[in-house]
Amino acid sequence: MSQDLQNQAFHARDIEEVTSQLNSSVEGLTHSEAKARLDKYGPNELKEGERKTTLQKFIDQFKDAMIIILLIAAALSVILEGAEGMVDAIIILAVVLINAIMGVIQENKAEDAINALKEMSSPSANVRRDGHIEAVDSREIVPGDVVVLEAGDVVPADLRLFEANSLQIEEAALTGESVPVTKNLASVSSDAGIGDRTNMAFSSTNVTYGRGAGIVTATGMETEVGNIAEMLEQAETKKTPLQENQDQLTKFLTWAIIVIAVVIFVIGLMNGREWVEMLLVAISIAVAALPEGLPAISTIILALGTQRMADRNALVRKLPAVETLGGTEVICSDKTGTLTQNKMTIEKVYYNGQEHDASEDIDFNEPVFRVMNMANDSTIGRNDELSGDPTETAMIQFGFDKGYDVREELKECPRVGEIPFDSDRKMSTTVHPTLEADRDKGAFTVMTKGAPDVLIARCTHYYDKGEIRPLDDATRQQLLDANHGMAIQALRVLAMAFKFIDQEKDEYTSEAEENNLIFAGMVGEIDPERPEAKDAIAVAKQAGIRTVMITGDHKDTAQAIAARLGIVEEGDDAAVTTGAHLNEITDEELAASVENYSVYARVSPEHKVRIVRAWQSHNKVVAMTGDGVNDAPSLKQADIGIGMGITGTEVSKGASDMVLADDNFATIVTAVEEGRKVFANIQKAVQFLLSANLGEVMTLFIATMLNWTILEPIHILWINLVTDTFPAIALGLEAAEKDVMEHAPRGRTSNLLSAGVLPSIIYQGLYEGGITLFVYWYATYQMQVEHMDAEAMAFLTLAFIQLFHAYNCRSVFKSLFASNPFGNKSLNIAVLFSTALMLLVVFVPGLNDAFGTSHLVGDAMAGQMWTVIILSAASILVYVEIVKAILRATGVAHNLENKNR
Repeated sequence: MSQDLQNQAFHARDIEEVTSQLNSSVEGLTHSEAKARLDKYGPNELKEGERKTTLQKFIDQFKDAMIIILLIAAALSVILEGAEGMVDAIIILAVVLINAIMGVIQENKAEDAINALKEMSSPSANVRRDGHIEAVDSREIVPGDVVVLEAGDVVPADLRLFEANSLQIEEAALTGESVPVTKNLASVSSDAGIGDRTNMAFSSTNVTYGRGAGIVTATGMETEVGNIAEMLEQAETKKTPLQENQDQLTKFLTWAIIVIAVVIFVIGLMNGREWVEMLLVAISIAVAALPEGLPAISTIILALGTQRMADRNALVRKLPAVETLGGTEVICSDKTGTLTQNKMTIEKVYYNGQEHDASEDIDFNEPVFRVMNMANDSTIGRNDELSGDPTETAMIQFGFDKGYDVREELKECPRVGEIPFDSDRKMSTTVHPTLEADRDKGAFTVMTKGAPDVLIARCTHYYDKGEIRPLDDATRQQLLDANHGMAIQALRVLAMAFKFIDQEKDEYTSEAEENNLIFAGMVGEIDPERPEAKDAIAVAKQAGIRTVMITGDHKDTAQAIAARLGIVEEGDDAAVTTGAHLNEITDEELAASVENYSVYARVSPEHKVRIVRAWQSHNKVVAMTGDGVNDAPSLKQADIGIGMGITGTEVSKGASDMVLADDNFATIVTAVEEGRKVFANIQKAVQFLLSANLGEVMTLFIATMLNWTILEPIHILWINLVTDTFPAIALGLEAAEKDVMEHAPRGRTSNLLSAGVLPSIIYQGLYEGGITLFVYWYATYQMQVEHMDAEAMAFLTLAFIQLFHAYNCRSVFKSLFASNPFGNKSLNIAVLFSTALMLLVVFVPGLNDAFGTSHLVGDAMAGQMWTVIILSAASILVYVEIVKAILRATGVAHNLENKNR
């Protein structure tokens, strides 16, 4: 759109200024002028940025250091080891391809948000052209057009309204408001947020009641929805903490492998060995040091985590999101539907001069009760399902909860007249035959409900415990004070009144019927907090996670709900701010003060993105929840975006990493627990794999320095294939440790080697290598067996020590016997399966010849050799238990666990 229409703040101008600025009128444009403007401004549609082809996305998946190393390892395995290396290469390539395919699928899902946003637009609209109203394709709407709105329409563009007859527009998807917004024509402040621009109608919102007309001020990408689409396009694609951790691990391993391979190659040459032989040894050590199964194992653990989360109503759209949840330090949550129930509910009822809790019994003949049920336009469907204005359905539901069915009452006292709600009057009225007991007071009863201040001003009497009394100034002030008392509790207050008339009329007017009323009482409604949300927030707080409420609702409402949930203390105004304040400060000022605020009210989509970025500037892992179109940019900006499965728009779901099937904040906290478990289990797999690999590397490294030939390439390949993969996957199925939600979040500063994992890898890996070397030495120089048998004993020791060690890795510092040592059934099965595969190469003729293990069957020294192998391998259980006990006793374990938290 041309710059001349940008930043015009049309909501702050009267309609004459708006039409003048747009060079139009309330009668609309001519067809020729509309065509000219369409050529100038372009079609009214959302544009997409440049999209990558599927092939480009697939190729991009290989631009990763770990993937490149794996491919090089696969190629070298085939070149240097021939057929023996082919199996290793096939496994590596399968892992790489699976990761690449999943990456493409996830990237395609990320584009769903833009596509869903486009589908929300209206296909056609009623527009005034050449003095006539006609339906036109929404793409052809231009600035200056006049659009006519009726209930059921989707607003096709941003409009400045100049007609509004009881017009209500549902803007929850855009602003987060939980009830439809009543529109009026008065100008508002130029700095008013979207939710306060009551004289505007916004593209892709829905007209729920009344009718109106407005002049188009913005189309396409210049609308508020277009602004959201642009923010979605511009949002950076960030790596998750897990991906960052894997990158760090890759760099660490790359340099370590290079250094080790070079050192071994040089030492071998210095010992007089052939360079081709030493190159093969160096490559073998490099392959042994590289945990080629880690990407696949991580993917499997994440996938299993997604299944468990799905069972708990958290549907993960992107695998890394499983782990990201575990590192979450701040949860920025929408209020409506996530922390609250997304339905208006009566909480207080004021009558007979007293405020009553909604849980108290109420006499069905109380006038306040009868008016709220009778003067009501809600529709009651099958199974008592209610539809209509949320404030009205709440009153019918209140009756249902008390055992009262208004339908029976309406059979006796049907509606015979009405005066519909009008935004200027702020009230509505219905007329019914009077109950038999009150017929002496009038044949018909007028029942009115509306804004308390307006309705009280029209009352001359009030109902008090069966008596109708004159309403004096003191009592009137008492009623106004009661209204204020309910309002400061963030309740939406409606007043009820009635009067009797003698005759039915052909026409009922506000002047005649909505004056000289008898005040009956008031109801206070609120979208109540979810009962389980308060406990979930407390659990999150115990786990060191900050909950921040971000909503489009008014400040008082947001603060009251936040206090009830435990997000802020009662009366803590300093912890609450608004979108208007955010407009006055820079991003730098917001970043400096963001930790001071726990509640943000009346915010716009841009504000939500700024808040998330401000927290991220403190290096925090931020989760953002949301259900509306307005939430999509911040969902995409956050480290993990969490959409709502029930009330969420397709736009918000498309921008999310995870979707809550039950729209429940408590589900997020359970998902965080699952995420922490997933990361801990990946760490356990890393600890197991790298300590095993370190044992192999140390064995080969020391053996090379001593000029020993201790392990053949086939031994290394078989160990990596059989004893590494299955136990590592099984460790991913470990149950969460009992205190998993008692630790502070690990955040971004930790990694896969933190919290004591790296020291454990070192002391455990060195022991594995040391024991393997000891067995080879003992077999060669003490038992004086043949070299082939000594190699076989070293091979089996290294394999079995890893299988025993898998049980050590169930916890970094806790004793194996702190819980049932065999509590992980999957690990038991994996170890037994790997053991069976190892025994195959010992007892199956032909295979034992290939692996050099034939003398371990039936040989005179076989029993002695097996005793040395099993006792040496099992010793790692005793060794690790002793080290763990020392680390716990000295406090080192506690310090290491919390070092990066």
